[in-house]
Amino acid sequence: MSDDHAPLNTPQPPASPPPAESSWERRVLEKLALDAVTEQRRRRRWGIFFKLLTAFYVGVLFWMLGDFGASDGLEGRHTALISVEGEIASGTEASADRLIGALQSAFEDKGTAGVVLRINSPGGSPVQAGMVNDEIHRLRKLHPELPVYAVVEDTCASGAYYIAVAADRIYVDKASMVGSIGVLMDGFGFTGLMGKLGVERRLLTAGENKGMLDSFSPQSPRQLEHVKEMLGQIHAQFIAVVRQGRGERLQEKEHPELFSGLIWTGERSLQLGLADDYGTVESVARDVIKEETLKDFTLKENLAERVAQRFGASMTESMGRGAARVLERVGLR
Repeated sequence: MSDDHAPLNTPQPPASPPPAESSWERRVLEKLALDAVTEQRRRRRWGIFFKLLTAFYVGVLFWMLGDFGASDGLEGRHTALISVEGEIASGTEASADRLIGALQSAFEDKGTAGVVLRINSPGGSPVQAGMVNDEIHRLRKLHPELPVYAVVEDTCASGAYYIAVAADRIYVDKASMVGSIGVLMDGFGFTGLMGKLGVERRLLTAGENKGMLDSFSPQSPRQLEHVKEMLGQIHAQFIAVVRQGRGERLQEKEHPELFSGLIWTGERSLQLGLADDYGTVESVARDVIKEETLKDFTLKENLAERVAQRFGASMTESMGRGAARVLERVGLR
C-alpha cells in the first residue's frame, strides 16, 4: 500500500512552546497595568488629602475674616472696652473712624454698664483726636447714665491725652507717662549741604507762600512767624479742651509748665490734676463700674484688610518696577 493512503488518526507532533519573547512582553504589560492602577489609587488618596486640607484652610480663613473675638456675642451686663493703641492717625487702628465706630457700638449695646478706654498711645493727629473727643461728649449727652473712664497703661501723651480728658475720670499706673500737652511740626533743612555740593534748588510756585517749609529752600522769617502762630492756635485749642475736661481738678494745682509739652509720671500726674487715681482696666470694671465682665468693642484690622493692603503695596511696587523698565527702554530715566 502506498504512503498516500496513511491512516487519518496518525498522531501529530506536539505544538512548539511560545517563544520566550512573547512571555516577557506579557509580564511587562501586566506590570505596567498594575503600576498604572497603583498610581491611580495613590493619586486618588492624595487628591482626597489635598481637598480636606484645602477645606480646612478655607474654614480657618473664613474664621479669621470674621475677626471673631472671645467676647463676640457676649450677652448680659458688661463693661465695654475700647483700646486706643499706637499712633492716632487716619488709616491706623487708632483712627477717628475706628474709635468712633467702636464708641457708638459700645453705647448702643443694651448690656453696657460703662465704657473703659484703655490707652497706650504717644499721640498723633490733633484733628483725629479732636473728632474722638467731640464724639465722646456727644455720646455722653445722649447716654448720661453710662460713665466713661480712661485707663492709662504705658503712655497717654499729646493726642492720646486729648482723648482721655473727655472721660469722666482718668486712671493711671504710678509709672505711666502722661501729658505732653503741646503741638509740634518738624522737618529738615538741607540748604547748607546743597550749597557745599553745588546743587541748585529750582522750585517754581504760583503764590509766594506755596513753597513754605520746603526743606531745600531757606526759611522765610515771615513764613516762620505764620507757622508759629498757627501752632499757637492749635496749642490754645488743646489747652482749652484739657481745662474743659479736667475743670476744677486743674485750677488749684496748675503748674507753670503744665502746658509746656512736658510729660509726667502717673504719680506726678495725680498731684497736678491730670489724672484722678490709680487703676487698671480690671479694677475699674470691678470696683468702679461694678461689672467685671469685659466686652471688647475695639475695631481691629481683619485679615481681609491686611491682605488687601499687602496686595495693594505689592501691586504698587510691581507697577513701579514695570514703569521704571519702560522708562529705561525709551530713554527717560
